[in-house]
Amino acid sequence: MFKVEKEEMINKTFRLPKNLVETLSEIAQKKGVSLNNLVKQCCEYAIANLEK
Repeated sequence: MFKVEKEEMINKTFRLPKNLVETLSEIAQKKGVSLNNLVKQCCEYAIANLEK
């Protein structure tokens, strides 16, 4: 049976350099995703590819 699930999210504030936020915003807009979603994916990729 199909079950709709929702991922638990938490609000957190981070300070990032202005130029980084501008670059991320441009990429998110071009790719058609939210800035939040792009930052989440970038963090997940960085963690998965972190040197051991």
